[in-house]
Amino acid sequence: MSGFRDFLTRFRPATSPGRAAPSGVPADRSAELRAELAPPLALLEQAEVEARTVRERAEAAAASRRRDAERQAEAIVAAARTEADRVRERAAEQALRAAKDEAAALLAEAERVAADERRRARSRTPVLADRVLVLVREDLAAGEGTPSVSEDQPVPGREGPQGGGL
Repeated sequence: MSGFRDFLTRFRPATSPGRAAPSGVPADRSAELRAELAPPLALLEQAEVEARTVRERAEAAAASRRRDAERQAEAIVAAARTEADRVRERAAEQALRAAKDEAAALLAEAERVAADERRRARSRTPVLADRVLVLVREDLAAGEGTPSVSEDQPVPGREGPQGGGL
């Protein structure tokens, strides 16, 4: 690239003032300008090529990163779906276990209540059997006309209205 001094020489007169000089070949200003601008323009073209190359590499790198990101996102989604399936299975197992525990507790309670009822029935059966036996004997005796039980003998189930019968 030319310096400032070369730039100023373009404006200097070709000859010194005075008498007319023999005519010479006129200076080709456009050739001089082309010669002066050729190196910067060549550098500019080189810079454009480099910029184009950099842009193409950047586009390729961006496309590659985009593909990698898509693959990574697909892997994350697949892992999340797998984990969601596992979580669902664990939740179902926990719910099933809780339901089984509750059913076992209800069954144990029902068995306890049934055992209490059987115990109460066993304790009441002899008294009730005695009452039934007395009533059946009374009915049989009433049919035969002979009382088998005296009036003053206490009969279970024949207590008065204040009694604790059935």
